[in-house]
Amino acid sequence: MFENLTERQEKILGLVVRNYIETGQPVGSKTLVEQYDLDVSSATVRNELATLDDMGYLVQLHTSAGRIPTEVGYRYFVQKLLGEFRLPLHEEQMIRHQFHQARLDLDQWMRLAAAILARTSLGASFVTAPRPRSNRFKHLQLISTQGRLVLMILVLYGGEVKQQMLTLAEPISQARLSAVADRMNALLADANYEEAVARLGHLDDLESDVAKLTLDILRRSDSRTITDIYRDGLMNIVDDAGTRQAVRVLEERTLLANVLAETQTTQGGVQVVIGGDGRWEELKDCSIILSRYGVADQFSGTVAVIGPTRMSYGRNVAAVQYVANLMSGFVYDYYLEDPERKES
Repeated sequence: MFENLTERQEKILGLVVRNYIETGQPVGSKTLVEQYDLDVSSATVRNELATLDDMGYLVQLHTSAGRIPTEVGYRYFVQKLLGEFRLPLHEEQMIRHQFHQARLDLDQWMRLAAAILARTSLGASFVTAPRPRSNRFKHLQLISTQGRLVLMILVLYGGEVKQQMLTLAEPISQARLSAVADRMNALLADANYEEAVARLGHLDDLESDVAKLTLDILRRSDSRTITDIYRDGLMNIVDDAGTRQAVRVLEERTLLANVLAETQTTQGGVQVVIGGDGRWEELKDCSIILSRYGVADQFSGTVAVIGPTRMSYGRNVAAVQYVANLMSGFVYDYYLEDPERKES
């Protein structure tokens, strides 16, 4: 993915990125030698800067000016040079205190997480509410209404209740409908969509109709767009020409869902998307730092910050990771310590 760099080239690239993030000014060889006590000449540094430019890690906007990082340069810095970073202890304590002051209330925690991330990053933030990683079958009921019409009620773990009418070829007794529902409940207990497909073997016509409708509901529930999004800090990016387009990503649910679907991190991991990774024009001058939170393989949401590519990556990665860890603890307490919530 990256061209190999020497130890000196890595050091110079890291210094250029850090200096440019701090000052917003192009960085030249004289600045590097004087500010960082490099034990090589300005001419040597100048040659290394030219090499990094040729390799695509830096760019010189004007022949007489210094250089700034490219998207590739930022990516190399984040993936190979950033290292471990933590928020100052007093900030971690303050953030933890704010969460502990909040009631065990989902809406309040989502809003608090978004506000903390926007304030800490000086950018925009978004938080998606936790949802089941995959919807699971809980209970099915079939109720005869009139004539050939039957009401199907499907309850999923995580709280969703789906109701749908079936039109049968001929009227069927309630006893027969209840028997079909009992068989479906036995076959599909706790199943997600893939498990349900694997479990359904030989079925009669009525059972097959009910099974197809059940599978369709499970599939659509898994693929539905994000509904609960908490945003903060939009004013931090709307006045910047480079980041203004990113507001559209935060406001359009379908677009945001697409971004999240293609940037899923492992539980507790942090992913950095720089310049839209060439996939989203709206993010070409932005970076997103995001992490999943929740309980592995059960409930999960996303916390993220978004800002210009010239952002403080170490600080923002640390903030996202710290808030994600706190939110994971909240989800555990909210759903798993209270089984009624999990099954409601």
